[in-house]
Amino acid sequence: MKVMKFGGTSVGSALRMKSVAELVSGRGRNIIVLSAMSGTTNSLVEISNYMYKKNPAGAAEVINALQSKYTSVIAELFDTEEYREKATDVVDRYFDFLRNINKPAFTVFDEKEVLACGEQMSTGLMDLYLKSRGVKVVLLPALEFMRMDKDGEPDLDYICKNLRPMLDANPDADLFLTQGFICRNAYGEVDNLQRGGSDYTASLIGAAIDADEIEIWTDIDGMHNNDPRFVENTSPVGQLHFEEAAELAYFGAKILHPTCVLPAKLKNIPVRLLNTMAPDAPGTVIYNAKPSREIKAVAAKDNITAIKIKSGRMLLAYGFLRKVFEIFESYKTPIDMVVTSEVGVSVTIDNERSLDAIVDELKKYGTVTIDRDMVIICVVGDLEWQNRGFEADVVNALKDIPVRMISYGGSNYNISLLVKKDDKVKALNMLSKGLFDK
Repeated sequence: MKVMKFGGTSVGSALRMKSVAELVSGRGRNIIVLSAMSGTTNSLVEISNYMYKKNPAGAAEVINALQSKYTSVIAELFDTEEYREKATDVVDRYFDFLRNINKPAFTVFDEKEVLACGEQMSTGLMDLYLKSRGVKVVLLPALEFMRMDKDGEPDLDYICKNLRPMLDANPDADLFLTQGFICRNAYGEVDNLQRGGSDYTASLIGAAIDADEIEIWTDIDGMHNNDPRFVENTSPVGQLHFEEAAELAYFGAKILHPTCVLPAKLKNIPVRLLNTMAPDAPGTVIYNAKPSREIKAVAAKDNITAIKIKSGRMLLAYGFLRKVFEIFESYKTPIDMVVTSEVGVSVTIDNERSLDAIVDELKKYGTVTIDRDMVIICVVGDLEWQNRGFEADVVNALKDIPVRMISYGGSNYNISLLVKKDDKVKALNMLSKGLFDK
């Protein structure tokens, strides 16, 4: 059994829904995970914002516009009046809920219930469309098996314990269909997985059922060797190790969220990235690949801030780094890159929310300087230190660009370089030319 996840663009219109239905039919007894239709979640966030501001009239305008969109999709998606009425009844339940949720005090818990409507509507429509085509499909409500624990992490034991009986109870089903992104928390409240959304759902389900493969269907044919938005003539990478994919995802490759990789990696389940617009394209397969002795791809992570702490007291002083890192930990601010010398340490962060407070505390230990508007360029591949020459190729490709920091050796799969925002596009193109156009 496979898990096949389709993103918002893949189900963003009646035509795209029909294409997905054709793709999944006749391919085996698989589990299909759907995101909300493209644009829906943004509208639901906007509705929530109006609710927070106690502006029900503003929310009503967005609700009406969104409902009009779904009415058009239903008219185009279904051939018979019977199924159009069924589909209208399904989505109207959620729009009635949205109109009646107006409360004196709209809370974050209410917002999460609002956001959950998107995936529930897309799966409701797909369920009816597949049934109208004679497919024996079973809709598995994610809120009945997808749960987080008290630490906000997926409760894989609970997921497995509750999902498997639902599959076993429907031995005649051709397909199973469920929602991505949404779940319940440890207290039974409607919540969401946040990081990675529907990709994460697909990976967790795959791990829970020991799937043969997890397919992530998007609007691009796999993970490319550079960012096609800024570099011409990029190409998909055929194979990636789990670690390589995680590095690329974390450092800017938008096609996949880094959290998606871990559950599949732990269960050694291949993840395949495919394109709904070009379903015959081979895409990218991610698995525990053998070392390839090559550089695979380049990615960039924006909105980086570099912080340098310079201190004469650091010389031979044990405990200095611990104190520095504890400051970032206390403000729940992750660090991306770290480089050290005898008299200082430089780190990067991608969230300035607590920057002022962090800097105030760091000043207890030394002089602090800040560099904003930076970009981490990540070069990924088989970068075992015994593989001579790769680091030289990377540095040589960027010989005309000022590099603020270099991190090498922390991973066998990654070299990270920090450059100015203004040099990002030039750096990506120079790396593409120096590493791949040989």
